Amino acid sequence: MALQEIDAAIVTCNVNLIYTCGRVVSGYLYLPLQAPAQLFVKRPNNLTGEFVTPIRKPEQLPDLLKERGLPMPKRLMLEGDELPFREYNRLAACFPDSEVLPCGTELIRRARSVKTAMELELFRRSGVAHARAYAQIPSVYRSGMTDRQFSIEIERLMRLEGCLGIFRVFGRSMEIFMGSVLSGDNAAAPSPYDFALGGEGLDPSLPGGANGTLLQPGQSIMVDLGGNFYGYMGDMSRVYSVGSLPQKAYDAHQACLEAQAEVTALARPGVACEELYNKAVEVVSKAGFADYFMGVGQKAKFVGHGIGLEINEAPVLAPRIRQELEPGMVFALEPKVVLPGVGPVGIENSWAVTADGVEKLTEAPEEIIAL
Repeated sequence: MALQEIDAAIVTCNVNLIYTCGRVVSGYLYLPLQAPAQLFVKRPNNLTGEFVTPIRKPEQLPDLLKERGLPMPKRLMLEGDELPFREYNRLAACFPDSEVLPCGTELIRRARSVKTAMELELFRRSGVAHARAYAQIPSVYRSGMTDRQFSIEIERLMRLEGCLGIFRVFGRSMEIFMGSVLSGDNAAAPSPYDFALGGEGLDPSLPGGANGTLLQPGQSIMVDLGGNFYGYMGDMSRVYSVGSLPQKAYDAHQACLEAQAEVTALARPGVACEELYNKAVEVVSKAGFADYFMGVGQKAKFVGHGIGLEINEAPVLAPRIRQELEPGMVFALEPKVVLPGVGPVGIENSWAVTADGVEKLTEAPEEIIAL
């Protein structure tokens, strides 16, 4: 803010409120550059404190700020990529003499992409709980299950381990319910969402994930349920099978494991995201699975993505993304292959960027596990 000569920001979107003041409220966090932040709250009505003030509508903000001896900002930052058009204009109209800038979303997401020591510890604890739930997955499988029934049992395991059950996604056209369980050719079904793999879903109103496919011998099952245990979105995928799979599936899975190994060996501060993407493509292509990498027909155009308070943060490991890794960034790396007639194989883990490499945050067996 200081570098762009921004005097103050108003933060009102849930994820950014969690990041800046530690909780969700209905209201406004006023963040001046040269004074303590002020929290103006509509709901809940039981918050108190030196810098907490009840409010009914945004038009009260200027008078409340004057009561606290705060000057009107010359340049005011709002969350331009997240606020509805009407709400953005209403807030801007409260400050007619200020230059209102829409760059709040961009600046806060950039700040959120580099995690603090506390955030990294929450990721580590989340990874432990996530792995504990996944270790129990074989115990809930029953012969004759559909992917939907299997997913329900795994979701229960996740909730019992402390998963909060809500998965925040950035972007008005991105939706998800806890993650996906994909089996057989459903993994190749195109989805409108920008996820690694699609899935038809159970209804056109939520076209992604399990679709009622019967879990059958010779088909793979990919479990990709996000791990939101402390507000931060951990990401981990593992592959299961009913009985054994064709040898081609094990070969493709091994290619994905090798891609993970080579990408993470290369990853360190200063390395550009596109270099990591290109390395994954190189390894999988050399193994002969380029046509099936990250989907069939409709392919994902990335191999990894930042994670945090939302499941899709910066950085993105994709072509032409020249952003360089920095210490404290956390990303999910997910090289995956979809084999027609068999289903998805591959791996996904969460990684934190350290001073000289990366730290794995999701430790669990990575081979294909027969149910």
